[in-house]
Amino acid sequence: MEWSDLRIFLAIAREGTLGAAARRLGLSQPTMGRRLAALEAAVSQTLFQRTAEGFVLTHEGTAVLAHAERMEEEALAFERRLAGAQAQLDGFLRISSSDWFGRLMLAPVLAEFGRLHPRVCVELLTDARLYSLPRREADLVFRIRAFDESEVISRRLLHIPYAVYGPLDGPRRVEGDGQGIRVVTMDTAFADMPDARWLAKRLPKAEVAMRSNNRDVQAMLSAQGAGLAVLPRPLGDATPGLRPVDIGEQPPGRDTYVGYHRDLRRLARLRALLDLVISQLASA
Repeated sequence: MEWSDLRIFLAIAREGTLGAAARRLGLSQPTMGRRLAALEAAVSQTLFQRTAEGFVLTHEGTAVLAHAERMEEEALAFERRLAGAQAQLDGFLRISSSDWFGRLMLAPVLAEFGRLHPRVCVELLTDARLYSLPRREADLVFRIRAFDESEVISRRLLHIPYAVYGPLDGPRRVEGDGQGIRVVTMDTAFADMPDARWLAKRLPKAEVAMRSNNRDVQAMLSAQGAGLAVLPRPLGDATPGLRPVDIGEQPPGRDTYVGYHRDLRRLARLRALLDLVISQLASA
């Protein structure tokens, strides 16, 4: 086995396609394909399943991914020691969160992390998909559901209060069952979320004007007068054109959890980022 081919393996595992991995390493796509084939032949295992969407780790590939990452970390440490920069962190981290949380809560922390560790490249994925830590689709995941996978180390990061918001020229207070009120809420796939259920119960006769699985979109729709929306307080308070609306009670808040695969617990760059996130957000 050629040790340098582990860089090929890691790049494909992280990017998901030969083309994207080739661009990351500055190699041609045919070269990437040949070297991956040589690596799989050397270890007598198929490390990736080739699909229409890209390359997905097989069971064997997933089993050796953590070993390859530790070897990468040791190689980087070796280079740093020779260069006399032992304290400098290098490498790549992929993290996942919801749209608004990534923009408002994580972006300032990541900017600070970039100033502290300029040689670590952080990729932030923000969408409704729940990225799998056991399948190593991300290194660090922030979400509102607790982790129950045995391979995942997790903790409650912080509690986020929610409130009802409406446009600045709208009512400050709404009473009754919602008759004549328009609301913006979650799409039907997420209709079972606590805030969506609470809104439907609290204002049963309100008209659902708009639905979206994107909190930023909900906030903008509400600010433009589409209807009242239940939003995380950090998002609602930061959105121009919105103000809280009193409807007699507060919606339920949500806990945010952070998790990572147990095989990465000694990865220096992940620990540095997690420590900074906790110091910045857990006390917020």
